[in-house]
This record gives sequence, C-alpha cells and structure tokens, in this order.
Amino acid sequence: MSNGNVVGNIFCEKAGCHVKERGMFICIEGLDASGKTTHAHRLVRNLQKRGFEAIYTTEPSAGEIGKFIRKYVLQRRKRVPSVVEALLFAVDRVDHVEKEIKPVLQEGKIVVSDRYVYSSLAYQGAAGLDTKWIEEINELALPPDLAIYIDVSAEVVVRRLRGRRSVMERLEIQRKVQEVYMRLVKNGSLIPVDGNRPRGEVSKDVLTIVLDFLKSWGKH
Repeated sequence: MSNGNVVGNIFCEKAGCHVKERGMFICIEGLDASGKTTHAHRLVRNLQKRGFEAIYTTEPSAGEIGKFIRKYVLQRRKRVPSVVEALLFAVDRVDHVEKEIKPVLQEGKIVVSDRYVYSSLAYQGAAGLDTKWIEEINELALPPDLAIYIDVSAEVVVRRLRGRRSVMERLEIQRKVQEVYMRLVKNGSLIPVDGNRPRGEVSKDVLTIVLDFLKSWGKH
C-alpha cells in the first residue's frame, strides 16, 4: 500500500535535496455522512499550514463522468444495478487518475482524495458483487500510498442522511457497507480512525497518522 521513495522524496525536498520523483497519494474513506469530507479538507489545510503542497479531490470526480454519476446514479430514490454502478465508478476513476491525480503527483505534491477504489469495493461489494471482479475492473487505478477509514456507526450515519436525496440512506445498506470496510481494515488495506468523537479529535488523529507515515518513510 505504501511507497518509501514517494514520502522520502517529499521530506528530502523539504530538507533541501534535489530528488523529486512524485508526490504522495492519500485517500480518506467512510460511510456516507461519516465526516470523511470534512476530515479530508481539514487534512489538506493542516498539511498546507506545515509547509506541504497538498490538494483536495473527490470521487465521483469533477469530470463529465463524475457529474453524470452524481446526477443520474446517486441522486435518485431507486438504485441502478450494482454492476452499472461499479463500471461507471471504475471508468470515472481512470479519468480522475489520469486528468487530476497523476499530474499533481508528478509535481511532487500531496493528493488527498475523498473516496477512492475502496468505496467501490464496499458499496458495490455490499450489494452482492464479487470484490475480485471489482478489483479487476479497477486494475488501472493508481494504488494509494496511505488509506484512512473514518469509522462511524451505521445508525449514526442513517440519522445524518435523513432528508437527503440519496439511494444509500437505508440502515441495512450502510450496515453491509460497513462490514466490507471493516474487512478491509482487518486485512490492512485501511487504517481506522474512530469518527464517533468531536471533529477536532478525529482530525488530530488523521493528521498524526499522516505525519507519522511521512516521518517513517522519510528515514528510508
């Protein structure tokens, strides 16, 4: 999941070295309304305050495919077939990586993505799709260097989603999605952060994880 050269180059550059290959790619995951967007934005601001060049991006992306997904897939009461969801997100992800993420990484900056491939594994996997197949159609997705999961209970999430126009607001859906996310935590793909606490505490923990990761790889 991680790349020692990536983070090492960031610290090397800040220390005055001339080695610069590419930046660092971080993704923040979580259930809908878990606070992941807030914490992704806060992480970017906190990194910028410490002198890092960091940018925020999100999935669905700001591209044409991402806009289509937001309008015709997510903002509806009846869910489209999960296969359609998975394929659309995979195509948008390739577009997102090529047009937004890679160019920024090549400039040596840090990219913080609000959702990434783990969301497809969790949401479409929870809908019954084979996660191996989801991984296959996302083969071109750039592996993140660090992936963090904001863990909030499904019950809390559903309360927060009430009144929103979303196909994901049902409790049983969120519980199944959370189960997949926790499997990803157990296999080491995601680092969990308890999101059932005040925002300041959660943001502090997220920042600490990122800074510790940067420091540990900076020693290589």
